[in-house]
Amino acid sequence: MDLLLGIDIGTGSTKGVLVDSAGTVVATEIISHSIEFPRPGWAEVDAEALWWREVCDISGALMGRVPRGGQLAGMCVSGLGPCLVLCDEGLRPLRKAILYGIDSRAMGEIDSLNAEFGESSIVDRAGSLLSSQAVGPKLEWVRLHEPAVFEGATGWYGSNSYVVAKLTGEYVMDHHTASQCDPLYATREFDWNHEWALRICGHLPLPRLVWPSDVVGTVTPQAAAATGVPAGTPVVAGTVDAYAEAFSAGVRAPGDQMLMYGSTMFLVQIIGEYHTDPALWTTTAVDRGRFALAAGTSTAGTLIDWLQSVTGGAALADLTAEALAVPPGADGLLMLPYLAGERTPVFDPQARGVLAGLTLQHTRGHLVRAAYEGIAFGIRHILERFDDAHRASRTVAVGGGLKSPVWAQTISDVTGRAQLVPKEAIGASYGDALLAAIGAGLVAADTDWTKIVGQIEPDSRNRGRYDDLYGTWLELYPATRDQVHRLGDRGDRQAASAVSRESTSRA
Repeated sequence: MDLLLGIDIGTGSTKGVLVDSAGTVVATEIISHSIEFPRPGWAEVDAEALWWREVCDISGALMGRVPRGGQLAGMCVSGLGPCLVLCDEGLRPLRKAILYGIDSRAMGEIDSLNAEFGESSIVDRAGSLLSSQAVGPKLEWVRLHEPAVFEGATGWYGSNSYVVAKLTGEYVMDHHTASQCDPLYATREFDWNHEWALRICGHLPLPRLVWPSDVVGTVTPQAAAATGVPAGTPVVAGTVDAYAEAFSAGVRAPGDQMLMYGSTMFLVQIIGEYHTDPALWTTTAVDRGRFALAAGTSTAGTLIDWLQSVTGGAALADLTAEALAVPPGADGLLMLPYLAGERTPVFDPQARGVLAGLTLQHTRGHLVRAAYEGIAFGIRHILERFDDAHRASRTVAVGGGLKSPVWAQTISDVTGRAQLVPKEAIGASYGDALLAAIGAGLVAADTDWTKIVGQIEPDSRNRGRYDDLYGTWLELYPATRDQVHRLGDRGDRQAASAVSRESTSRA
């Protein structure tokens, strides 16, 4: 029996799955972890000590569960992203990995690169405005603020391409990840934007571009000893986790759309032709030669976790019951869920959360209901921009948040859209296994393992109420932006001062 190994490195855990060539799950493993926030606006991970170690541990555990007569035909790793890992010639990271859009350290570099290349030119060529999601400004930040690290590096990687290099010794990057390394990649041309890349990367060579299902090498003897995966096993390139998850859910044809429910929400929609919108990200898709629109919030499940913590640590089931007891519209309470800034469509790392309409009559259940509705209004805001490019023909919902009886239903009610629910809820690692099967030649390139088993329909009784509230919700951000920016600046200064005092006391 031929088996495929898929591993996904996420923000809160690393997950692995063994799958046969028909898509049947044989075994799974998961390791939870956390990321580091060493300063306000920074988000980092030790790539070797955490990512590589967990890939080794999960690989070893799953290889120990290969059934009699089974053999590994290929493996694929996806990861959170886009991220930046700078390594020396021995593949030793020279600093901790700088994470995706939740790391906003390079805002000054974004301003300077916009001035140098021009915002409209960047959107046209790269597909997106520069934001905290982009890798190019983070490379520029390291060059300017940590020149010894930059000069000592011989290669730069994303999370999955770093692991691929550890497994195979190959220096590659998949087209999709590259298309999120703005402004280094010319998305419409499926190639590096060589002039701008040379300016930003300097002496650093550009990785060889590959598609996510391409076999890029085989497991080396050294990697085999570390992971338990047999030497010579084909390794497929993989991609960013959200796109591997979309692939796992069959979101591959123009008009297909994914809503991913997790710590944040991420949205992917396949489009038929190149289209740019400064409020979204235009990228390549997982399938060769296709384009996608993408968007992401900065909070979602983390917002509910925060409410759970600050209101006394009640069980999630209790919070859910309290929210269900509150009528749609939360009795006039509205929330901007921007507690960690916001990515699309406002691109404002200085945004902050706002509660509007709060009274003494509102309860904890109202806060939870308003939080879910605030998330849903943000998703509607994004989907309306998606519609300008290509109205979705179907929406597939994935992620752990689907377990909530409030969250997904609220999004359907607010947006007026039905959501399809697939049988397998494993996520990106399942998509990795399919990519490995395609790359190894075990299945055709258009194979889809998805089986839809449910549908979340909007409740038409709530539509008028939510339409009215949505108009008010849209007004909240521009009406409060200047005030929350001033408050955020004050809070950041106080936090930075506290970090400085702590460092001084330790010295």
